[in-house]
Amino acid sequence: MSLSHRIGHGLLRALVTPTGRRFRAGLGDLEAVQRANLSRLLSRVAGAHRDQVLPAVDRHWRWEDFARALPVTGYQDWQQVIERQRRFGEGSLIRSPVARYQPTSGSTSGVKWLPYTEMFLSQLNSAIGAWLHDLYRQYPRMAHGSHYWSVSWLPNDMRQQADAHINDDMKLLSSGRRLLASLTQTAPESISLAHTSEDAQFATLVYLVADAQLSVMSVWSPSFALTLFDRLFDWRDELVDVLRRGAWGRRQASLQHLPCPRSPRAAAVLYDWQGAPEPALFAALWPRLALVSAWDTAASTTWADALRALLPHADFQGKGLWATEGVVTFPWQGHTPLAYQSHVYEFEDLDSGRILPPWALREGQEVQPLLTTGSGMLRYRMQDRVRVSGHLGSVPCLTFLGRDDGVDMVGEKLSAVFVQQVLDALPLADGQRVVTLLAAQDCDGEGRAGYLLLLDSDRPDVPTDSARLAARLDEALGQQFHYTLARNLGQLAPARVLCHRHMREHYLGLCRDLGMIEGNIKIEPLRLWPGALPAALRLPAARQGEVDSCAV
Repeated sequence: MSLSHRIGHGLLRALVTPTGRRFRAGLGDLEAVQRANLSRLLSRVAGAHRDQVLPAVDRHWRWEDFARALPVTGYQDWQQVIERQRRFGEGSLIRSPVARYQPTSGSTSGVKWLPYTEMFLSQLNSAIGAWLHDLYRQYPRMAHGSHYWSVSWLPNDMRQQADAHINDDMKLLSSGRRLLASLTQTAPESISLAHTSEDAQFATLVYLVADAQLSVMSVWSPSFALTLFDRLFDWRDELVDVLRRGAWGRRQASLQHLPCPRSPRAAAVLYDWQGAPEPALFAALWPRLALVSAWDTAASTTWADALRALLPHADFQGKGLWATEGVVTFPWQGHTPLAYQSHVYEFEDLDSGRILPPWALREGQEVQPLLTTGSGMLRYRMQDRVRVSGHLGSVPCLTFLGRDDGVDMVGEKLSAVFVQQVLDALPLADGQRVVTLLAAQDCDGEGRAGYLLLLDSDRPDVPTDSARLAARLDEALGQQFHYTLARNLGQLAPARVLCHRHMREHYLGLCRDLGMIEGNIKIEPLRLWPGALPAALRLPAARQGEVDSCAV
């Protein structure tokens, strides 16, 4: 391990220790901490030039006053003032300087721009500091090498709209912690300055495979890492040449701002590789890999299992529930507690509809989070469903069940959580994995809505009884009364199945074509597809009442 790595890890570990200790010390004081968080935040919101987005805020409100006076909100309630602030510098949601505007894209919405204020970043930094403190305690081997914390890149046509470093995970740390963390990083943040996402992806692979000291790989979606690994085969000859020569070759114009790593060792490993992704390849490339971190719940479970199987020599840890709008939970000593020191949290009980403070949650409840954060967005409804799985002291621990925004094209009212349960129960063949269930507004080219199940296969010879599987899918979705009614009325086409060996990568490419943000694309159980399906996914129209299918 290099001297810079030892210095970086030592200083960073010392710096996050007080944050971790404060998190542990306050586990019995949830209500007091949350009420204090609200008081601090209201003092910053009161007096901001909010253009009356909501009723005027009183800095002296108690929790009960706050919950009674203000409605629950969504992005549409804040969009107008955020756009004026971002484009013209007019107005503000909170008295805290905006460091940047962070883009995010949802499964059924376009790009949203969220104000990342200094106060909001401080709140995120609190959760990250406690998480890092616990990581160093649980996985001491991670301090013996370099780290990769994912950088996700904007679509090519958005690169002129935002700061080039906008999606660098290290930007969530304070400046001091970011400086120290940079001493441990294998891939420089300036990779995001590449002209295209493909060039940034290529440069990331070069830096990763050249680094035999890699000890941590942290990504958000496991499918992002799996796609990177697929590129090893696609670009093997070019990677071998670049690693041998230490020069970017045909990508020089796009990557000229980056020093090109040289690694004859990594070049030889890739040159001798037979081409199938396998644990032996990654053990040879990264013998010191100690920890892999990625989403591993709900629809990400299958892909996290695939990633874990390729990297069995490293420990694996799930991410908890983070969103661009804020942090809800993070891993802590084998649990996923509420990040109670960061934002102000409320929860809607999904059975009763009551909105509860976090100290009123009870084990077994299924709830939806409402966040009030240093961005200035108040009582913001997250489209996530979580279950209270227990408590650490007075702090609830939450298990992510899935997105709860659902789809309702013609009145069928399918929720993502229900669809996840349906997909989990399907009798798939060995080697098959669900990518997503597409709710297509025009699934047959004739304007009729319907559902298309996309399956990925490990091998081209996996048998696929698509007709039977499509029938099972249609029957299972019919457990929802409104779906059956829509099918009977001819409003929905029959459910269909499409299986392809490279479906995951093909589907992610389609998402990128829609303008979704590379690296942040989460494979979800249910996704609304606006307009007509791409030609590659379009299937012949079926006669009404039949269940049809297609395997590629």
